[in-house]
Amino acid sequence: MIPRARQTLEPLLASGRVTTLAPVPQRPGPGDSAQPPSTPAGSGRVPVDALLGLCLAACLLAIAFASSGGVDQTNATAGSTWTEILVTLGGAGACAAALVLCRRARAWGAGPVALMTALVAVTALSIIWSVVPDSSWSAANQLVSYLAAFAGAAALARLAPERWRVLLGALAVVAAALSGWALLTKVFPETLAADNVYGRLQAPFGYWNAVGLTGAIGLPPALWAGSRRVAGPWMWALCAPAITLMLSAVVLSYSRSADAVAMVVIAGWIAFVDLRLRSTALLAVSAAGAGAISIWALATSALTSDGPVTAARDSAGHSFGLVVVVVLVVVAAGGLACARAMARVTVSAIARRRIGAALLTVACLVALGAVGRVATSSRGLTGEVSHVWSTLTSTHAAVGDEAGRVLQFGSSRPLYWHQGLDVGEHALLHGVGASGFGTARLHYTTDRYKVDQAHSYLVQTFADLGLIGLAITLGLLAAWLWAAARPVAIRAGWHTLTGEQRRERAGMVALALIVVGFGTQSTLDWTWYFPGVSVPVLLAAGWLAGRGPLRVPVGRAGAGSLLLDRLGAVAAAVAVCAVALAVAWLQWLPLRSADLSSRALSAKTDSQAFADARSAATSDPLAYQPRFVLASLYQSLNDDASARAELVRATQIQPDNPVPWAQLSSFDLQTRRFQDAIADGAHVDALDFTPDANRETATVAITEGSDGLAHAAAIHEAAAEARSKQRRVAGRRRGSKHPAIPATHRLRR
Repeated sequence: MIPRARQTLEPLLASGRVTTLAPVPQRPGPGDSAQPPSTPAGSGRVPVDALLGLCLAACLLAIAFASSGGVDQTNATAGSTWTEILVTLGGAGACAAALVLCRRARAWGAGPVALMTALVAVTALSIIWSVVPDSSWSAANQLVSYLAAFAGAAALARLAPERWRVLLGALAVVAAALSGWALLTKVFPETLAADNVYGRLQAPFGYWNAVGLTGAIGLPPALWAGSRRVAGPWMWALCAPAITLMLSAVVLSYSRSADAVAMVVIAGWIAFVDLRLRSTALLAVSAAGAGAISIWALATSALTSDGPVTAARDSAGHSFGLVVVVVLVVVAAGGLACARAMARVTVSAIARRRIGAALLTVACLVALGAVGRVATSSRGLTGEVSHVWSTLTSTHAAVGDEAGRVLQFGSSRPLYWHQGLDVGEHALLHGVGASGFGTARLHYTTDRYKVDQAHSYLVQTFADLGLIGLAITLGLLAAWLWAAARPVAIRAGWHTLTGEQRRERAGMVALALIVVGFGTQSTLDWTWYFPGVSVPVLLAAGWLAGRGPLRVPVGRAGAGSLLLDRLGAVAAAVAVCAVALAVAWLQWLPLRSADLSSRALSAKTDSQAFADARSAATSDPLAYQPRFVLASLYQSLNDDASARAELVRATQIQPDNPVPWAQLSSFDLQTRRFQDAIADGAHVDALDFTPDANRETATVAITEGSDGLAHAAAIHEAAAEARSKQRRVAGRRRGSKHPAIPATHRLRR
């Protein structure tokens, strides 16, 4: 027994690090396939992984900054369009490489990829019946790029599954960098965020919930990087400040959904990964630093109050920057010291269990304390629960932008969800078309607040794509969960895995938590439309779908035979690339149309302006904006008939959109076509029940058109009376020159 016990304890004594699970001998478990030995931390592969990870992180950061504004509902932007094109081509290239280089084997992840392809197809087909077909085209273009990212990651997991560390490291770097940038805009507000009038963090996405979500989903990869048993002290010195930045971004974004995601992913990591003590220590050091940064910021009203950038805010930002730097240095030093102290301590299995039980007890006591506090409130437990539920579901609740909002339950989301359900119920099967909610909702609400998204992926999908889109989405979710369960190995005990399998399983859990956190937040918000947030998550989801079972040998999947012997795979790869190029061209056309419209308005000659405007209309035949440009050009030449023809064409392109009808009614009113102006305004009234600019334009057209018609009728009546009077006067004059013959005389004759 002694030699066997010594063999079991030697790895633990040699490492000298705190663990939560005693290592087992490096032997395959039951059913394991033969694996190559794990690569040591100091081998030549680590620098390659680090270099690849930094390159991937740079690409993801470029996506975040280039497409910071999310999806544009009206005009395509250069940043979003080129991001979609490059992601589409990159994902297609990864799929083509996997088809050619990988040997024939079971296609893990094929089900989720096929279902996401079906979702793309339905989104593209919705252009046919969409209320805003140009926005549906933009939504389809974006979803194609998302499909490419998802499928490309699945292909890379099949092509090079041993590079999973590259993806996790890149995601941790991206989350830390974006969180740091968001805080940096508070340090130099006049230089980096002069137009930000809100106290909440917004950069680089322009939306606080996206900033908070980025910090929250960055926690699992950062915890993985810092709490690994093979991670040295210097890794702690890097990961602790990174987590501090992420937690600070979550807090200072005032995003309640991001707070919920942070709690979900942290609880999931502690619950499922056998690195609890190391993770708890790392979190404690990092949370202390985040608390110091957040408290300083919240105590400085110039930093967190709404209003334009002033000298006071700029000065407070500089002081805040010094605080952030000092805190990060202290946290890094604390992480380094903690890692070195833990390296000198070996915790027994009994002590680990006791510490874990103590942590679980503390968590339970906190939960019980919260329940007890609610039970002793004036409303009681059931009354308080009922009050919270009514507040959460109220369509009249509102909440401000101050920091105290995180403790409030009310929000405007139930109103948006209610509107989305109304839209979906009236187009139950196929919806109103992708991105059509913002326009279709105008027919079902009188609310004055403008909103283009339903602030819930499921509600938005139901409104846009109906039951068909919702069914495909739920099927995709089920298929992905089934596929992701394979590399996570939910049913396998940690003691049944080899060392390399345990390390990879922890990484797969981190990837799964990223996706789960993003999915949780997407049920409450519209961050799905931000490529800078969604693309990294899709890479994680695709990798999990394509990885396959955890016990499949880790390493290169193996190159196939000569290309001449695999003509079918080569043909498939060529087809994938050809389709990707065609899709990229379609993604570029709306941007070309927008650019040509801008050029037409600034052209120096009429001929060039008309040529650009007509080319814009040809490039995007589903958009009404080029028709507006053509109408303005014709109007500048006093060709009202041609101008009106273009506006009429715009209403024919999008007959269910009140914007073209409002523009036509305004034009008809200006050109004194009062009857047409009234009819156009009636179309707007039938499509838009909200007190917005379109309805105001229609009201003016109807009112002034009616007045114009009445005035014209009065003028016509006066003119008719004048003409009648003139005829009577003329008759009397003729009678005086030729007297009438007496009746007796006429009878005698």
